[in-house]
Amino acid sequence: MSFKIDRGLFKYDFIDHHAVLCVPVDADVKEIRKRYLKIARRLHPDSSFTETAAQKHLGNELLSKLVNPAYEKLCGDRTRTEYILILSQIGKRLVQESTSVTLNTDLGRQLADAPNIDHFYKSAIAKIGETQYDSLEQALQVIAQVSELNLVYLMRSASKSSAAPPPPAQPKVQSGTPQPNTPKNIPPAPASTPPKEDTIVEQYVRRAQSLIDKNQFAQAKVELQDALKLEPKNSRCHSLIAMVYLKQNQLKMAKIHFDNALKLDPNDETALQWKPKIDKALGQQPSDHKVTSSPNNGDKQPDKSGSGGLFGGLFGGKKK
Repeated sequence: MSFKIDRGLFKYDFIDHHAVLCVPVDADVKEIRKRYLKIARRLHPDSSFTETAAQKHLGNELLSKLVNPAYEKLCGDRTRTEYILILSQIGKRLVQESTSVTLNTDLGRQLADAPNIDHFYKSAIAKIGETQYDSLEQALQVIAQVSELNLVYLMRSASKSSAAPPPPAQPKVQSGTPQPNTPKNIPPAPASTPPKEDTIVEQYVRRAQSLIDKNQFAQAKVELQDALKLEPKNSRCHSLIAMVYLKQNQLKMAKIHFDNALKLDPNDETALQWKPKIDKALGQQPSDHKVTSSPNNGDKQPDKSGSGGLFGGLFGGKKK
């Protein structure tokens, strides 16, 4: 039996295991296990519920094909780490595509406008969980509803975390008022300076960033490889191409370039954010930023990470 859901996060070729178990996306392992045991007792064919043979069969199918895989994914150390990384990327993607997101339920629309998003979201999830599998025939529709709540919550949370603080207010200088500590014999700076022309490498980087924003990772990688041929010690180029490899599920190549970026610029924010997560996903201890491959030869090495596709559920689905 095939269970197909095309709403909520499932629309993005992603299996929403949190929706299957009806737990919040930030639920801990203890909460997930408690919820799983409750559902398993309900769906197991040897349960005490007096149901028809067809209902027992449907319950067993839901348990074996949806509930058990969800529990295994969310409670395994390695699989959980990869899954949380994917959720983080989905949230950022949803913010970029927010104008095209369609909500099908009143509860989803209410969450989108709720002032206290955390309270509304978790209260709604808990209430739905009380009766999620009471009607086995309606179970997929309930999972889809929960997944839509997860979608809205991720989108709003990512939007809030990425919102930049307002720039500090500049002090106003009244006309005719001398500025302190300004020598009188130095003429004032011109009102405006001509824009600085981008270097060739900066042009490569700008084009690559534009391609990354459009999910055109292969073309972006070509631009960044050309840039690194000109400036092999450009930390920004290494950091960007590492993100390209990351979104192409090539964790080892991403690690190599994040290592290079951090060696060249220990304060590179992108590398500092993602490098430890990649180390954990690969089952390694965080490194001390040693370069393991030269930037020119590293790109030609195939990725043999065997990671199982860190971003496969997010970017490996439908072709646009």
